[in-house]
Amino acid sequence: MRGWRNAVQETAASKPLFLTIYATVILGTVVSSFYVFSAIYSPTASPTRSISSSWLLAPPLSQNGVSLSSNISQPSQHRSNKLRPIWEAPSRTSKMPRLKSFRLTKELVAQRAKDNVIIVTFGNFAFMDFILTWVKHLTDLGVSNLLVGAMDTKLLKALYWKGIPVFDMGSHISTDDVGWGSPIFHKMGRQKVLLINAILPFGFELLMCDTDMVWLKNPLPYLARYPDADILTSSDQVVPTVVDDRLADWKQVGAAYNIGIFHWRPTPPAKKLAKEWIDMLLADDRIWDQNGFNELVRRQTGPAFDDESGIFYSYDGNLKLGILPESLFCSGHTYFVQALHQQFRLQPYALHTTFQYAGTEGKRHRLREAMVFFDPPEYYDAPGGFLSFRPSISKSLLLDGEHNLESHFSLINYQMRQIRSALAIASVLNRTLYEFCHELLVPSSNKSNQGKTIYNLEIHLSKEPMRCVVQVMPPLWCRLDRLWFPHPGALLGSLTRQPFLCPLDHVFEVNVMLRDLPAEEFGPAINIREYSFLNNPFLPQRVRESWLDVQLCQEGTEDCHASSNTSRPGLLRFPKRSSEETLKKVFSSFKDVKVIQFSSMQDAFLGFTDKTREEKFRKRVKQYVGIWCCVENHIPGHIYYDMYWDEKPGWKPIPPKTPEDDHPPF
Repeated sequence: MRGWRNAVQETAASKPLFLTIYATVILGTVVSSFYVFSAIYSPTASPTRSISSSWLLAPPLSQNGVSLSSNISQPSQHRSNKLRPIWEAPSRTSKMPRLKSFRLTKELVAQRAKDNVIIVTFGNFAFMDFILTWVKHLTDLGVSNLLVGAMDTKLLKALYWKGIPVFDMGSHISTDDVGWGSPIFHKMGRQKVLLINAILPFGFELLMCDTDMVWLKNPLPYLARYPDADILTSSDQVVPTVVDDRLADWKQVGAAYNIGIFHWRPTPPAKKLAKEWIDMLLADDRIWDQNGFNELVRRQTGPAFDDESGIFYSYDGNLKLGILPESLFCSGHTYFVQALHQQFRLQPYALHTTFQYAGTEGKRHRLREAMVFFDPPEYYDAPGGFLSFRPSISKSLLLDGEHNLESHFSLINYQMRQIRSALAIASVLNRTLYEFCHELLVPSSNKSNQGKTIYNLEIHLSKEPMRCVVQVMPPLWCRLDRLWFPHPGALLGSLTRQPFLCPLDHVFEVNVMLRDLPAEEFGPAINIREYSFLNNPFLPQRVRESWLDVQLCQEGTEDCHASSNTSRPGLLRFPKRSSEETLKKVFSSFKDVKVIQFSSMQDAFLGFTDKTREEKFRKRVKQYVGIWCCVENHIPGHIYYDMYWDEKPGWKPIPPKTPEDDHPPF
């Protein structure tokens, strides 16, 4: 008790956001001290911005505020009957409770906990769509013992009016995306450790999660299989250590333990670790929270706790640790690149968007590719409709020869040239038909998302008014993996299949593609959609049924004319190498069609006639491509993709030879 009291006192002294809210109560000769972590109270209420009334048309949580003057309740096996179901929104005529009632208390946790377990995530307003997606997956799975920590008042109010169980962290963090590795990012990481130190003394098991992950299966029965573990943590392991649903083989796990998903039990060894962890971080703000955790728990590794469970002793020799299997609690690599769950015929519990290369936008796009992100309805039915094409790739590009730099870049460049043509056509149609702005869309794999509850989604997530263009790209095939460090093309020991369907951010700078580049310099925006878009169950039937197939043909052959006359309903034969003017003229007749799908992009577009427009387009799309990383035994080892590689005779995929050469090709 003395150690926890000292920890909270030190925390309060060093971080004003965490306040001590209960004084020592003396009764006779017995002294009982209850400290409640109220790290989470912001005295200033910022004005609420208008947010559409129902994002996931589902009603929010109870209005019952938790009074700080209430006695702290004991851990409860059953939640209060007074709580409204998650998503059951308070009446709009009601008044929002005072911020004090949103403080984190033992009573608040007890109201939400079930079987003494509470699931927690936290974030700021910039991650509201991630948080709603996180909550939606859990409630779809029948899990409601959850809480969300709001790092700003704007998020707290928005979640309250949607019925999400929320508490106020009073962190005064910016409402904007803070960016990985920034000082505010590290500050947010410390909030996680402070929360762990606050909740464990309440006596509850804690499943702590980052907001950039989603639950695909109820994890609680799995975690309950290992009651002897003080902590169960995910990892960044990419080489599989087990092929079934056992815990990972701790002797083979060499990668970092990932604290984006981990489960804590309120045991003395876990509390001791949590206290030493926060002391370490508060003493040195240069330490990344995950690195600090790994440094502490790896002080000792082994021996095994028993012969069967996969649990082992770590940290001080008393902490019992288990590592969650990499094929079930998936990283961005084991899910999107290796697809271990598919190879092992397993149903994953979780997906965490690590191992990606385009910041928050890249994480969001990854989840959209997997069709596990929840977007507002306008995302699936934009006023301008969508432009799609069927990419054609030869067997030789995919399979022939060795998987090396040359074969990888030949495959990517071939696809990139088709994408460039599709982007140009989308740009031309967008400029001509102001109210008929086509978005680039490319076909998806045959994934299914059956059995999901469909909700009405209504929240404007963009920072600007909705425009005609949205976002979609094709399925990309890669022959080599991408990482941050030198490798031979596929990690040794991994089950990366070559070629493989690679995430968009392996090649394209998704965050740049979605950035609001000034039109006067870069021309009109061209938004994109994920390759799985047309297979998403949220796509309205009216979009699925409003479809025009465009079959490219040689002009002069049968029914091949530059006109809007269809060969049969839903089919237009259209000449190859058509000009900008022809595209404008013909497709203006199809402004009410939602999806226009080209049979191919090979020789589909002759080129721009407006040279100023072309120059702006070129300037825009040159910034869309990223790098491949990394060549072994060469510094630097990355190689830049080039959208206009085919205009440079003798172009080869080689890393920069000098520091002066180390820049993107624009």
